[in-house]
Amino acid sequence: MDIRLKALSVHLLTASGAVLSMFAMLAAVEEKWSLMFLWLVVALLVDGIDGPLARRWDTPRNWPTYDGVLMDLIVDYLTYVFIPAYALFKSGMLDGWTGWFAIIVICYGSVIYFADTRMKTKDKSFSGFPACWNMVVLVLFALDPNPTTILVVVSFLTVAMFLNLKFVHPTRTKRWREVTLPVSLAWVVFAAWAAWVDFAEGSVAHWGLVASSLYLCLAGIAQQVFPAKVRRIS
Repeated sequence: MDIRLKALSVHLLTASGAVLSMFAMLAAVEEKWSLMFLWLVVALLVDGIDGPLARRWDTPRNWPTYDGVLMDLIVDYLTYVFIPAYALFKSGMLDGWTGWFAIIVICYGSVIYFADTRMKTKDKSFSGFPACWNMVVLVLFALDPNPTTILVVVSFLTVAMFLNLKFVHPTRTKRWREVTLPVSLAWVVFAAWAAWVDFAEGSVAHWGLVASSLYLCLAGIAQQVFPAKVRRIS
């Protein structure tokens, strides 16, 4: 296949995330939360695949008509932020003012974060929590903690978007990538498993989600605390 057509196919793959987000939204409106999260997991897989392909086939050069970065941000806001925030509010996990507070800070804070030109660090990690609310809300659905815990988690992660805290990118952060990539894939498997069994209590997927989520949240911070040693050439 011609390289230009390959570049175009990547754009079309990215755009499919908008359709997947609509499928997820339709499920959310009907309060079919497991189905909603399954669609969001599929969208997450697409988002994980299109980036490496875009870099491999150099989409800005070989099909510059479409802005792949802009397209990706539009889809990400729908699947990472808007739909998960709606699910958190509509599910009743937060009552009264706490639900309104959560959706306001999630949606408002995330759109500002997405527009921040300092979002990425030099090693292609994220500067601040990368607004992956789809992952956070899925874990909350699986664990079903009390409203106070949910409110604390949402508040902390919203603030963390604007703190000098590093969060690893599953595929682009080179340091510890041999661990980060398998853990990220494991998270996707556990997430799909948990949603497939309708977040049944006692599922092994729950513990897998907790363990993999903790790694993905803390690995970047650990890299800040223990920076890589610079090799000196004698």
